[in-house]
Amino acid sequence: MPGWIRLCEDSIDSNESAMVSPARKVNIVKKRTKPFVRVQSDNFKRVSASWRRPRGIDSRTRRRFKGTRPQPKIGFGSNKKTRFLLPDGFRKYTIHNLGDLESLVMLNRTYAAEIAHNIGAKKRIELIERAKQLSVKVINADARIRAVEN
Repeated sequence: MPGWIRLCEDSIDSNESAMVSPARKVNIVKKRTKPFVRVQSDNFKRVSASWRRPRGIDSRTRRRFKGTRPQPKIGFGSNKKTRFLLPDGFRKYTIHNLGDLESLVMLNRTYAAEIAHNIGAKKRIELIERAKQLSVKVINADARIRAVEN
């Protein structure tokens, strides 16, 4: 284990000490949570359940006959105020470096930082410590950080 990975129990608990609450907590209402199912995906194994628009000229589903499965339409869209909101009331913002983190200083009650997947452990520790100073919430603060030093 490299020497730069140090005891990080304080970094893991960094979000708990600098817990930031969202500017306003809005109740999120989802009009539909069940996924839309592809036509005939229950009949054939080769047809996956992931949604594809029916395009056949005689398709009952495309023509929206009674008793056919529902199709996505604009009415199922989310409220503009709650779209992309996480359940805790923040919006997600992916950060790759300290510059991205600094841009959240004024918006720390609206956006929560998410460290990108391709950031290594050494840089993650730096980002988490800086986020703690700026009181920015980090969603995946405990990812890729070992709690034991070699």
